[in-house]
Amino acid sequence: MFELVEPIATVTFSEGPNEAFLAVGMRNYWDGYFAGRAAPLGLAPAEVVHAVFYNFADGEVARHIPWVWGKVTPQEAIAVRERGSAAALRQLIGDLADSPGLARAADLATRASVSAPTEGRVLYAGLKALKVPDEPVARLWHAATLLREHRGDGHNAALVTHGIGGTEAHVLLALSLGMRAQEFGRIHHLPKAQLTAVVDGLRGRGLVDAAGGFTDAGREIRGRIEALTDELAAPAYDVLSADEFDELIAELEPIAAALQTADN
Repeated sequence: MFELVEPIATVTFSEGPNEAFLAVGMRNYWDGYFAGRAAPLGLAPAEVVHAVFYNFADGEVARHIPWVWGKVTPQEAIAVRERGSAAALRQLIGDLADSPGLARAADLATRASVSAPTEGRVLYAGLKALKVPDEPVARLWHAATLLREHRGDGHNAALVTHGIGGTEAHVLLALSLGMRAQEFGRIHHLPKAQLTAVVDGLRGRGLVDAAGGFTDAGREIRGRIEALTDELAAPAYDVLSADEFDELIAELEPIAAALQTADN
């Protein structure tokens, strides 16, 4: 489900929505990112957004929150994000946007996305409090975003459970992709001394070897985190029958395939 839902939700981070945020006064991509994604939390201070988002380095959120709220309100940011994301999704999937299969996928995904418990899921709870869009493409995007953030909240809980901090999580992800931390886009910009200290800390715990790669223990702990993340994400789909779940997968597959083709 992650592989089917993620491409739909992440159209939010594509050029169309970015341009929509620039048009309302954002200075750059990251202003729009933080405004749109944090908007369901209301006027939360940077410290709260940093805690909820979990994996940004110290100070990164504060470069955008609360500055963005001088340009747009959270309610306006929610509307900009929804319009821009739905338009981007429609453009990327072409004729599928008006297909009966998409409408059915939107209905099933919405049922799943609003059914999960909110306890301990701060960002998911904020999104769940929003009105579900009526238009099928927007509704599918909204449902995918709910499911993505529900999973993300659970992933953060799994990281906390295993004592892995936000920047450490990026290092482990980089290693799982066959990259060194210094090569990974989300953290390569960090000061060398800061990133070195993070890697050294993981090495001291026996998770990274002398060459900066995974140890067996590091690979094992990442596997446990991913397995727990999957386990915590599963209850969102319990509301669907086995046949409905299979139907949702079947209807999402061509949409995800179209998005993957467009991305390439």
